[in-house]
Amino acid sequence: MNGRSYILLKVVIVLFALNSLSLYLYFRPSPKPTIEASSASSQIHIDDDPASELAEPRRDGRFDSLKRWPMLPSYLPWSQNPSVRPHSCEAFFGNGFTRRLDLLSAVDGGGGGGGGGRVVPVLPQRDARELRLRGRAAEDVAGEDQDGGGRGEVGGRAGEGRGGGDAGVRGRRVPDRRGRGGGELGFRRGKSLVSDEFLDNYVDQGKRHPIRNLIGSIRVVKPGELQCDQWIEEPTLLITRFEYANLFHTVTDWYNAYVSSRVTELPYRPHVIFIDGHCTSPMEETWKALFSSVAYAKSFHGSVCFRHAILSPLGYENAMFKGLSQPINCEGTSAQDLWRNPDDRKTARLSEFGEMIRSAFGFSVNRHHPEKAASGHNVLFVRREDYLAHPRHSGKPESRLSNEQEVFDSLKSWASNHLKCKVNLVNGLFAHMAMKDQVQAIQDASVIIGAHGAGLTHIVSATPKTVVLEIISSQYRRPHFALISKWRGLEYHAINLAGSHADPPAVINELRSILKSLGC
Repeated sequence: MNGRSYILLKVVIVLFALNSLSLYLYFRPSPKPTIEASSASSQIHIDDDPASELAEPRRDGRFDSLKRWPMLPSYLPWSQNPSVRPHSCEAFFGNGFTRRLDLLSAVDGGGGGGGGGRVVPVLPQRDARELRLRGRAAEDVAGEDQDGGGRGEVGGRAGEGRGGGDAGVRGRRVPDRRGRGGGELGFRRGKSLVSDEFLDNYVDQGKRHPIRNLIGSIRVVKPGELQCDQWIEEPTLLITRFEYANLFHTVTDWYNAYVSSRVTELPYRPHVIFIDGHCTSPMEETWKALFSSVAYAKSFHGSVCFRHAILSPLGYENAMFKGLSQPINCEGTSAQDLWRNPDDRKTARLSEFGEMIRSAFGFSVNRHHPEKAASGHNVLFVRREDYLAHPRHSGKPESRLSNEQEVFDSLKSWASNHLKCKVNLVNGLFAHMAMKDQVQAIQDASVIIGAHGAGLTHIVSATPKTVVLEIISSQYRRPHFALISKWRGLEYHAINLAGSHADPPAVINELRSILKSLGC
């Protein structure tokens, strides 16, 4: 090899190495912290001072402690659409908020100060201490509405009517608007930000409604009067829980918190602070997985101020709950189908939310995930056991299936002798399983069987081809899971009992028919 050829070879090798390096840098996956690592970096320690653990923003406006939103196959844009039809699927499940109300737009017309007012929501006493949540100077408390149905900042959802959800105090700097009067907002410096008339028009009229009381407690104070021991810079959801130990009601809280984050266009997953007086529950594992961190307001010390706080609607103001008493005529479908054929009688929002839960726990949400039947069909039997229904008092669930163990044993014997294909009967003892394990069991199931009970709410996280078989006693003919299956687009079957005793052969026959439709 002569000298020229040797030099040419060296040049080719160097160019090949550079090209390989550039391809590696281009295609390598961007580093993503694990849930455990992310939680550790943003954990709010209740034992000390929760607010002090929240990170400061970087100079580029990003927050190091906030988790990124995952890529979800069923994701559709959450941008506000003023033309959303009342009572449409998007109005109930998506961004049905069509108007924004800037409550502090009249700050300069209310008596001077040039935007120097402070918003001070004061919560009632909880657990023998007073909690003060304060907003910042010259910021707005926003609200949206359509057809008289208000949610505060998160807005009035089209078609829900008054009290369709009350949410949202959000701090955001606004320009000076001199000369505008308060009008309906009832704005007066040093007094209530909103009038009773405003609350009646835009917020639930229940006089003891907690978020109504919170919004009504907001005060505007003079410059210099606001003294904060701590500032929380990052976006934070303020959550009021009620039936916090019940999975169905907690799922409605999760969904409202997710929707609140999306419609307010948060670029990262926010922190969550519980402003109720309740204690912890097993559901907290999912709260921590879904959002950047979780803390309890009752554990704060001194006054805590939020640069950007959002009041999430109550769980009772959620379509999954409202659908029990009013018609919500929506069919679940794929986001891809809605892209190709828009239809306001169909929704993919619950599918998106289910993918969010699975992704939060690190499970795959890839549409091209291998078929479950490759290793046999998992039939998940969701069990109902005696459990501590509420950590503050004793109690156990009433029997929904009096011979549950007999039914399970019969199914187990049948599945072990099923020759046409492999059937794995999974004993869904959710009372003894971590939330992550429960979600995985749901994801891996081809068929989900269970008596009517809160554990079946997990079907929001089921994969698209999962089949649901509900065993319903005569005392509990309620449509919770038939509706969720419909809104998710899942195949649903029911066995309605004359009492609370099921005939095992009848359950086996129904399961056999379902598996046959799955090619087994």
